[in-house]
Amino acid sequence: MNFASRAQNNQIKVYTLEDGLPQSQIHAMAQDYKGYLWLGTQGGGLAKFDGERFEVYNESNGLSSNYINSLLTLGDTLYIGTNIGLTVKTKYRFNTIDLPHVLKVISIRDQILVLTKKGVYEVLENFQTKMISLPETIGDAIIKDIIFHDSYYWIATNGGLWRTSSLKDTDESVKLVEQGQFVALSMHNDNVYASTFDDGTLVFSSKRQDDVLIREPLRINTSAIINNEQLWILSENDGTSIIDLETNSELFYLNSSNGLPVSNVKQVLQDRESNVWLATSGGGLVKYFQNSFKHYSSQTGLKGDQIYAVHHSNDAIWIATSDKGIMRLDDNGIHDVVIPDDFSDVKIKAIRSDQSNNLWLGSEGKGIMFKGTISLDSTPTKRSVKTKTPLFNSIEVTKIWNSDNKFPFDRIRDIEMVNNTIYAASYDQGIVQFTYDAQSDNFNLINTFNRSKGIEDLELNQIAVDNNNRLWYVSQQGHIGYILKNRVTHLGNVLQLNVPIHSILFYRNTLFLGTAGEGIWWSSDTDFNTFRKLQGTKDVSSENIYQLIVDDQGFLWAGTERGVDKLQINNDNEIIDAFFFGRNDGFLGTETCLNAVDKDDKGRLWFGTLYGLSEYEPYETDQNLKKPIIYLEDLKVAYNSIDSVDLVDWTNSDKVWQLSSEQKQVSFTYKSIDLNHADGIAYRYKLNDDEWSPWTSNDTQEFSALNYGEHKFIVQSRNHRWLESDPISFSFFIESPLHKKPWFIALVIGIIVLILVVVVIQYIKRLKHKSARDKKQLELENHLLSLEQKALRLQMNPHFIFNVLNGIKAMAPSKPEKMNDTVNSFASLLRETLVNSREETISLDQEIKTLKHYIEVEQLMSVEGFDYQIDVNSELDAEEILIPPMLIQPFVENAIRHGILKGPRKGHLAIQFEAINETLKVRISDNGIGIYQSQQQKTKTDHQSMALKVTKERLESIAGKDALNIEEIKDAGGSTIGTSINFELPLETDF
Repeated sequence: MNFASRAQNNQIKVYTLEDGLPQSQIHAMAQDYKGYLWLGTQGGGLAKFDGERFEVYNESNGLSSNYINSLLTLGDTLYIGTNIGLTVKTKYRFNTIDLPHVLKVISIRDQILVLTKKGVYEVLENFQTKMISLPETIGDAIIKDIIFHDSYYWIATNGGLWRTSSLKDTDESVKLVEQGQFVALSMHNDNVYASTFDDGTLVFSSKRQDDVLIREPLRINTSAIINNEQLWILSENDGTSIIDLETNSELFYLNSSNGLPVSNVKQVLQDRESNVWLATSGGGLVKYFQNSFKHYSSQTGLKGDQIYAVHHSNDAIWIATSDKGIMRLDDNGIHDVVIPDDFSDVKIKAIRSDQSNNLWLGSEGKGIMFKGTISLDSTPTKRSVKTKTPLFNSIEVTKIWNSDNKFPFDRIRDIEMVNNTIYAASYDQGIVQFTYDAQSDNFNLINTFNRSKGIEDLELNQIAVDNNNRLWYVSQQGHIGYILKNRVTHLGNVLQLNVPIHSILFYRNTLFLGTAGEGIWWSSDTDFNTFRKLQGTKDVSSENIYQLIVDDQGFLWAGTERGVDKLQINNDNEIIDAFFFGRNDGFLGTETCLNAVDKDDKGRLWFGTLYGLSEYEPYETDQNLKKPIIYLEDLKVAYNSIDSVDLVDWTNSDKVWQLSSEQKQVSFTYKSIDLNHADGIAYRYKLNDDEWSPWTSNDTQEFSALNYGEHKFIVQSRNHRWLESDPISFSFFIESPLHKKPWFIALVIGIIVLILVVVVIQYIKRLKHKSARDKKQLELENHLLSLEQKALRLQMNPHFIFNVLNGIKAMAPSKPEKMNDTVNSFASLLRETLVNSREETISLDQEIKTLKHYIEVEQLMSVEGFDYQIDVNSELDAEEILIPPMLIQPFVENAIRHGILKGPRKGHLAIQFEAINETLKVRISDNGIGIYQSQQQKTKTDHQSMALKVTKERLESIAGKDALNIEEIKDAGGSTIGTSINFELPLETDF
């Protein structure tokens, strides 16, 4: 077997019972539309695989038999052929159909056919079956396979290969194509591939007269077309043979001798990610990778699996494998490299080549070794005839320097070249600088850089040279620094993280640092003093960075304990895309080794790992560029799954699932299947117009105590490369309870409003009724009050009339003329009083006239006499101002009777009316004896006092409490010289 085929063996991953597989004998496989891989076992039942875990169904779950021979998926329906019949799985239920031992379940031209040991059956609606009567010439042969190609049915039986235009028993076109025990059929373009159990595979072509026989393998189980360019033939004893469809020749094979756990392969399937899966009998499930990686390990020629150093030089890859020395990998394969015995049993941690392609090897304990070729003059006298130049012989030279021959270090961590100068970094003692001329065997130790020279942390991990020939170093304590012109510049702990810096890389004037646990940091400053963490829209798969390298396309690669990340960074040093490669992607080494990475002249990357050497060919398939597809897996209402909902049909549709008012708990389970990176799938969701939730690996979301009304659940997934699926949605409506239904609320509100209207109407009626009663009462009271007022007014008159009449009587004998004037004035006063008493208000002018007549009567009756003065101060005419009648007269009468007539001087009465704003001010003043002395002389039954009291109450009802103010008038010496009565009335006019 050549080198290439041996490298290809390791593109295989095996799933066994330890991974959760229920049984190692797998006889059937199928992938459904969601991406799940279904496996039928012999005794372990049915298993569903999502790339990460197996979910098992068996007889305890309703499966008719744990022995499964064939699987077929159509939509969300799974047809399961068992030893005792056909089982159909629809979502959560298993439906069993009694049939003979099922060999295969196939779908041809919208027909579902079940091939059994006792005939062929068609599956009808409602899981009913009907036996198909095949042409009589086929007889009772056991049907192993059927395909439809080029207008014919091809039927493989245990007695031969048949061809017919229909499956009806009356078809006369049936023809025996070839005798033999045929087990499987495949087709591609114009060819039909018919495999027999023990006579190879026949190729029938409509464009070629002669049939082709592929003689091996024998004892065939089945066959299938893969990638539209290969025929995979699966056998019981020889594994799988991969045939080129163009040449019908074998490309390679897979069996127990080169990677398969067993050679009995029952079925092959190519999934949506272009992976090829093999179902084996006894070896479990096998995944065959098609990717850009090749892997080399002890199984393919390496002496050890732990690769500590990798270096490209002289069209070869030089490999240091644990403590097994070094090896060379080139186009001719893997070769041992002869090195001195002292150096063959020690770990080599560094390999570099100088300008002459000589190798320098750094060991962990034996110092540094030079291995190269030099040319020596073969004979000093012998010259080339044509060129007259000396002839030279090339010889291999090996030199070792360590503490035995005064070399400062024995434990070499890394080696770098600056022009012809060599730098070697130790684990814990610093850096040594030297030169070596192999031609003259001249070794020159130039300098040793340690703590005394400025390197504060001597536990070095890697050294590297920048474009300015500065030699940089990074340390275990997180320090960095550089050496230039034999001077150390130690920058110290620039990241301030106190974590080891494993790797250092220069690219595009940028310095990248790989740390232990803190990711990748970068700086593009001139002196690299300021560092920032490498971040962006994507993240690295691990923060533990062991390796850093840039490929020819400008991608930054980071080796971690999980595999390798391929990072696309922009000019601002931001991650804009990230590709992760682990075991499921063909990177079988998994954990990379510190700085064991290099790039060859063809742009291929070489990664040293703990489990071998991985080669990356710069080629990207499109399988990682496909965005994921997400499906709803389950809908639960009140914690119970709803079996009646076809989630595919309801997803992204206008349909709205109706829920009752009690069904306020709803949960959704959703899934995106990635058989390569099941743990890289993340989900986010939102309800209605809410914001998206954070991305999470949780594939179930539960909602409780939802509001009534319509809701829309939206969910989206993304894969390990952060490619996002198209969102899917599911609409549902939670019915409101009766008391929250709009029509019920409207009805209740209507009833309440109606009741309120009735109550208000009744209340208004009662108010109106009460108002009418109150109005009548008020009118009655007002009428009574009016009568009372009129009576009061009339009550004021008798006393006055009595006095006047007595006065007239006294005037008759002696003063007849005065008596006549008094009678005339008194008559006018009586007439006016009678007229005014009937009115609610009279004009101020009329009131003044009445007052004048009254005062004149009093003057005529007075013995000593008095004078009076009435003034009106108003912009309004006195005829326009209205006042209550008989309101002023009692105060005037009181002033005359009890003030002026009892005073020691000639009396003077002054009456003033003043209209200011909305108020009529009234002042009545006299020069009598004063209010207090007058009150002492009055009797309690004095009629005038009673009239004055009634008038005061009347005034308060008109103008308010404390409207009346009566005070004595004092002279400069404080003696009483009169009385002043003041009050205000609301100004009322007749317009």
